[in-house]
Amino acid sequence: MTLLQWFIFFLAVQVIHYLGTWKLYQKAGRKKWEAAVPVYNAVILMKIIRKPAYWAILLFIPIVNLIMFPVVWVLTLKSFGKKSSLDTILGIVTLGFYIYYINYVEDVKYITQEEYEAEKKKESTLGSLLFAVVVATIVHTYVMQPFTIPTASLEKTLLIGDFLFVSKFHYGARTPMTTVALPMVHDSVPVVNTKSYLSWPQLPSFRFPGFEKPEKNDIVVFNWPTDKRTDGTYKPIDKKTNYVKRCVGTPGDTLSIINGTVYIDGKELQLSDRAKIQYFHTIYIKPGTLSSQQVYQILHQNGSTEFWPGKSENTVMANLTLEGAEKIKSITGIDSIVKYISPAEDTKVFPHTKPTWSGDNIGAIYIPEAGKTVSLTKETLPFYEDIIKEYEGNKLQVIGNEIRINGEIATSYTFKQNYYWMMGDNRHNSLDSRYWGFVPQDHIVGKPVFIWMSLDQNVPWKNFSKKVRWDRMFTTVGGEGKPVSYFKYFLILLAGWFVFDYFRKKKKKAAI
Repeated sequence: MTLLQWFIFFLAVQVIHYLGTWKLYQKAGRKKWEAAVPVYNAVILMKIIRKPAYWAILLFIPIVNLIMFPVVWVLTLKSFGKKSSLDTILGIVTLGFYIYYINYVEDVKYITQEEYEAEKKKESTLGSLLFAVVVATIVHTYVMQPFTIPTASLEKTLLIGDFLFVSKFHYGARTPMTTVALPMVHDSVPVVNTKSYLSWPQLPSFRFPGFEKPEKNDIVVFNWPTDKRTDGTYKPIDKKTNYVKRCVGTPGDTLSIINGTVYIDGKELQLSDRAKIQYFHTIYIKPGTLSSQQVYQILHQNGSTEFWPGKSENTVMANLTLEGAEKIKSITGIDSIVKYISPAEDTKVFPHTKPTWSGDNIGAIYIPEAGKTVSLTKETLPFYEDIIKEYEGNKLQVIGNEIRINGEIATSYTFKQNYYWMMGDNRHNSLDSRYWGFVPQDHIVGKPVFIWMSLDQNVPWKNFSKKVRWDRMFTTVGGEGKPVSYFKYFLILLAGWFVFDYFRKKKKKAAI
């Protein structure tokens, strides 16, 4: 929806509210015109239903307002004595329009303060639960979101079974674009696996100011740009599948990948010392020394979890870091280890027009920066086609050698937002920018800050002490040096809180 459409929609909601409540405002001792003034009418309504003024703000926060609207409808009905189960059901299933009936047909009276206090005692538990849900939704949407590592694309930096807290405020929290959706779930409802949102109406993209931008080496959570529905159409941005990768290219960079190594502006990208980059390797065994099974055992003892038979006798394939490969290479019986370089992949890699490129040899590719202009030709267009059409909302046509944008002949294009290049640390086991291209800034979700839980998927629950990776709990994701677990400090703080809470309650009880 455009801003004009949203303005018209907002005015329509105000008119609907006024027509359905002006008599109730008068019965509560207010003026009928107070039901007609946008925003102010919400503040007055909170006074009528005897709720804090900040509740009016919650009515305008996307997703949170979906929780608040039914609550306000029910509390409005109860404020005028309509507190039966049938009244509550009618208020919700009619989307609040039952209040029209109460406003025009029934001669209701505004409840007294004594009646309100009596009703309030019954609702204390429900009110606490509602408050908890609202706070959790706000935190999940605008502050911090839990996230699970589902695939091996960042092994061994992040492991399958790591549970992360992802900061929304580092890069600036986004307001939800999909306005009608279940809170605290993503694109589908768990268990039943049905769509959790309505595609209409959509808010324009907006991001609050952050205190940093995604930088090279940052691990970033983002919405998969090319994610589509089963009918082939793109999902709303904030409902596209969440991916987590390492940022290796930022706006304005020229990126190349040569034999698996990333180069930025002609210089090799210097990775964080916490980055554990893995590649497939071919291990050559000296004839008459080690069997394949013995090599598998050596690899397992040295922490490798992926290995399989090579294409010829006396060879084994394994997924290893460069340091790990050097360590295995020094073992008696190993002749040599060669990093695998993927051959040309026809048009599998981005931009799908370079048959000689592969996941290990790409480029050079310019990563778009907001405000910068590139020339457009039939050769360069495939790099920026999705940006022009899908991410920045233009109409693109190619007629012979002629490129038209929004009906006008175009020989250049100026980008409206920044773009990034994301890759997995598990280089031969990662679906990333090498295969689908740039990540727009409005697709950035947040920055993982620490691992709060880590479970080994290969260990059964009955062996709980080994299933939990205790050394990874409450470790930071970023930074330099060996990760340090802050779990014991968390336990100390938690114990301190329980002791404080115990004595606080004891003192409060003694004072009664």
